Amino acid sequence: MKVIVCDDQATVRDGLVMLLKLEPDIDIVGTAEDGAEAVDMVADKEPDLILMDLKMPIMNGVEATRQIVMKYPDVKVLVLTTYADNEWVFDAIQAGASGYLLKDTPREELIKAVRGTVTGKTYVDPSVAGKVLEQVSSRQTQPATLITSKLTEREVEVLRLIAKGLSNADIADRLFLSDGTVRNHVSAILAKLGVSDRTQAAVIAIQHGLK
Repeated sequence: MKVIVCDDQATVRDGLVMLLKLEPDIDIVGTAEDGAEAVDMVADKEPDLILMDLKMPIMNGVEATRQIVMKYPDVKVLVLTTYADNEWVFDAIQAGASGYLLKDTPREELIKAVRGTVTGKTYVDPSVAGKVLEQVSSRQTQPATLITSKLTEREVEVLRLIAKGLSNADIADRLFLSDGTVRNHVSAILAKLGVSDRTQAAVIAIQHGLK
């Protein structure tokens, strides 16, 4: 998997590169000092994932994430930052980040998150996950019918449980469905909502009062 590391601190960039290069299935195809450089680099390097810092000069990680997800929807952005403030967390997820980790995340968890994010999973640091839901809840502005009209009754049930943070296995147990059936429902939900991962689907669900 091809990865770009974006961080304005050289020591952090170099450390992440050294760490990731130890993994035989991870290829560092570029490094960027700010969000603008990362955006420009995507077309040439064609990465699978960008490990993105947030507070950077010229263009911060939130705006860079927004532009990358808009222009290159197949590229995943995994935020790795020291910032656990509510606004940073919410804005990064809303911009399209597929995950949000803090820089004190253990090495094994970081590697797991990089691999998982590339395959479509979502990783949000437990210490900030509650803040995402808190911020989204406070910004609920859309009627539920805008979402429920797009989904089947069963898909609405599944989406509500996604918004509560349940895994596919937990949803299967709760609704007495097979894991495969839940996976199919989740895929359909993501497609109908036009999002790439569960976190973004949960954000939309909560914004529309489905919780």
